[in-house]
Amino acid sequence: MRAFDLAREWPAPNTSICVIDRRGQTHTFGDTERKSRIASVSKLLTAWATHVAIEEGSTDLNTDVGQEGCTLAHLLAHAGGYSFDGNVPIVSPNRKRIYSNTGYDLITAHLEAATEMAFSEYLNDAVLAPLGMVNSSLNGSGAKDVVSNVDDLVEFALELRNPKLISSATAQAATTTQFGELEGTVPGVGRFDPCNWGFGPEIHAAKHPHWMGTRNSASCFGHFGGTGSFVWHDPAANISCVGLCEVEFDNWALHYWPIFFDAVLDELAK
Repeated sequence: MRAFDLAREWPAPNTSICVIDRRGQTHTFGDTERKSRIASVSKLLTAWATHVAIEEGSTDLNTDVGQEGCTLAHLLAHAGGYSFDGNVPIVSPNRKRIYSNTGYDLITAHLEAATEMAFSEYLNDAVLAPLGMVNSSLNGSGAKDVVSNVDDLVEFALELRNPKLISSATAQAATTTQFGELEGTVPGVGRFDPCNWGFGPEIHAAKHPHWMGTRNSASCFGHFGGTGSFVWHDPAANISCVGLCEVEFDNWALHYWPIFFDAVLDELAK
């Protein structure tokens, strides 16, 4: 792919990327077997495991978890009222979109109680093993401590494109905006009103400037992580992209990523 020439300009020497085109063919750059912590992209995997647990009957989106009035649905969509890291809620549920590691730690603690399994084991049994993600594991918080590689994340991206572990209806709800009226902040990116989010994935919508590209559709969904990781799928183009950079996310990514993503779409969405 010509677009990969742009990735060579990134200040991230260990970058690995895979693009899945509209025909399902993969295009790779760098060492896609190299493993690293995927930071907050972990939340996508944790959310997917939660949806599996819901469909198995272990829990429910409307189950109370956390402060009064807070449900599993609120926590999945960062609408539970908890700060980025802190056990004491700072607003009531469904007031603001406050991106929260704490919220996802509450989710995993709830799932451990509901399934009577350590969450690392449940994540493996519900998501990683069925998808053949043999190089992926959780060692710590389900909000940020999955270790994986691009090859494994491609398997998850294929699940996002064509869900097998959960129903199409559940996947549709997960990847469309929930509690859509909420304004909030995407950490390291900016404040948006509304700040669109699904039951796990961030929704691109009309956010600008953003870590996704200007050519990514409003329906594009995914997540990035503080270690320079990203996963997105654009349903309008039927193109997906995953990457690990092993350099802390900051302004460099906000500059280079959208340019690259636009080039990918220019090259493949024809």
